[in-house]
Amino acid sequence: MAKCPNCGSEVSKPIKEWDVGPKLHVEMYRCCGKNFREFITK
Repeated sequence: MAKCPNCGSEVSKPIKEWDVGPKLHVEMYRCCGKNFREFITK
């Protein structure tokens, strides 16, 4: 779950997610007509 940087609402489902390396995971969300990413370290 991520928080939208524009309106502050909770976005629950990522539209895309991928691994950058063995220790970094990226999730892309869409809200308010814009995409934003959340970076998660493993």
